Amino acid sequence: MSHLDELAHPQPWRYARVLSIAGSDSGGGAGIQADLKTIAALGCYGMTAITALTAQNTLGVRAIHPVPASFLKEQIAAVVEDIGVDAVKIGMLHASDIVEAVAWAIDTYRLPHVVLDPVMVATSGDTLIEPATIERLVAELFPRAALVTPNLDEAGLLLGRALTEEAQLEAAAAELLGRGARAVLIKGGHLRGEVVTDLLALAGEPPAYWTWLRGERIASPNLHGTGCTLSSAIAAFLALGQTLEEAVQSAHGWVRGALQAGAHVRTGQGSGPLNHGWAPAPMRLLR
Repeated sequence: MSHLDELAHPQPWRYARVLSIAGSDSGGGAGIQADLKTIAALGCYGMTAITALTAQNTLGVRAIHPVPASFLKEQIAAVVEDIGVDAVKIGMLHASDIVEAVAWAIDTYRLPHVVLDPVMVATSGDTLIEPATIERLVAELFPRAALVTPNLDEAGLLLGRALTEEAQLEAAAAELLGRGARAVLIKGGHLRGEVVTDLLALAGEPPAYWTWLRGERIASPNLHGTGCTLSSAIAAFLALGQTLEEAVQSAHGWVRGALQAGAHVRTGQGSGPLNHGWAPAPMRLLR
């Protein structure tokens, strides 16, 4: 199409589209619900494909009701074939057939900018994945994702050893990259100390060029859904056109703002949610 044709027939405006493939949190603080709040707050259009229903609140997970893999495929197909996708966040994948369905969707629809949050343990300590599914997740989704975002507990499960010190993060990141990941963001929020440290490592780059993200620890009882929120924020910034490094930096700062804004709010009797509405942006329009 020539420049004159473009002027005569301009492409319509559209929203930046982010698909969350994850579990539902009936308490609204994590999972699909946290993802949609985050995506909307960052000015993007959120869509969902639910992998499981959970009965949970701020105190923990009471029950999990799985969604059949065939129906998960139908959800993804319905969204992608009509609306389209600019970035994807993947959360809770509790069973091997669900992992395989997501891998099929990524390949079939060539889904872009996939952010994989390997949700395995809830903030309450509840296990959210079948043990046999972990290796399948690594084999099928690590190579297909633009970024994998484990916290320390999840990285420990993936590596088969506990991570308790910042000095261990570099070797852990290198090992995860060696298992097929293209980029890894290890979240160090569970480390002790007044400074929280995350590490962004990219395959093919020497550790000297990896990005360390540090910030003063925010005192808050409301940490439920922090990982879900971070990964969906990264996906949203990728959908808006930022590079991976820019998106991680932007999401890191935005989540810290949400933590700070929600630190003194009481929601439920346990670990409450972040304040996802602390700095809402208007819907961003793209061509």
